[in-house]
Amino acid sequence: MEERIFTLSEANSQLPQLEELLTEIKHLRKFLGSIEAEIKKASGHAVQGGGSPFGPSYLKTLERMLKNIEQINEMGVLVKDLDKGLCDFAYLMDGRVVYLCWKLGETEIGWWHETNTGFAGRQPLEKE
Repeated sequence: MEERIFTLSEANSQLPQLEELLTEIKHLRKFLGSIEAEIKKASGHAVQGGGSPFGPSYLKTLERMLKNIEQINEMGVLVKDLDKGLCDFAYLMDGRVVYLCWKLGETEIGWWHETNTGFAGRQPLEKE
């Protein structure tokens, strides 16, 4: 699949949906963390048949999380860190592709970085 190139306006227009999907993923991950010990215990007994009352919830939660991630990928957005809700949008700047950089909780995109530097190389975006 070819990388989608966004304008700043297009990328910013994706933020409400992106925020909704990432917030749900964050809650789903928190739930998975809360049942992790139970699931590990059940998987440790898999040879004897295993099982856990949390099994169906665990699988449904994973499925929902994967659907959200797939939806984000279909939008053309690159998820870089689920814990932080960190995402990149391919963007043309001075004739080359860079990434607009956004993190869950930010109201708009205000940062960019080279494709090979990541979050540590974030620089303020000059407004169009």
